[in-house]
Amino acid sequence: MSDAAQPTAAEVRAAAEAVKTALDRHLAAVEGRSGEDDPAVYEAFNQLAAAAEVYDELLYDRYDEVTPFEIPGTDDSLPPYTGPEEPNAVSVLIRRDYAVAEPQRLLAQAQRVEAAVGDGTGTEASGTIHGALGILFDEFEADEIASRPKEFGLEEGDSTLWVTASDEAAEPGAWLEAPFEGVDPQRVVCRFDVSAVFDDEINDELDDIDEVDEAEEEEIEDELDPDLDADLDEDEDLEALEADR
Repeated sequence: MSDAAQPTAAEVRAAAEAVKTALDRHLAAVEGRSGEDDPAVYEAFNQLAAAAEVYDELLYDRYDEVTPFEIPGTDDSLPPYTGPEEPNAVSVLIRRDYAVAEPQRLLAQAQRVEAAVGDGTGTEASGTIHGALGILFDEFEADEIASRPKEFGLEEGDSTLWVTASDEAAEPGAWLEAPFEGVDPQRVVCRFDVSAVFDDEINDELDDIDEVDEAEEEEIEDELDPDLDADLDEDEDLEALEADR
């Protein structure tokens, strides 16, 4: 990179301050979150990721240094954006995976809903797992189930949310037969992923740090002056003699 194109020290400092501000906003959003999929938390996460990326780039360009931060599920998982500069419409694609952890709880919840609604047909769709799922997802918003899945006998798995840009809104009914086909990854404006694999990666990094710390401690012990160890041993011997007297 040429000297003329390098960022100034002031620009790097300003980017660092922006990261600090974004950190405060993210923490405040998390502390005040209203549910698992609170949009304020997603927005704060996105702002923090963007600020950290800018700071990392400027830091490298100016000082040839990098940060130790890595935010999963950001632009690294997407190809370069080639959609419209000013989208006239957006589509939000959401996938949430669940395990049916407690089938009896799921059935009981569906039976309560069915008893309350009572369509008079005499059918008992809540008697099967797939029937119970249909009743619950028809009665409750998907976001509500996501905010308290255990109450429905479900256990959260991975989830992802994609926001894609369009030149114009789709005609009514145009994609109903195949709603998830033909998604262009290069028109994805942003995405947010939740997965236990990210927690595993963080735990692995913490384990690596612990191993490094232990190795450094061993090195320090090995490098201690042997004469100092001898002096310490002599002091212990003297203390033992005085105690005997």
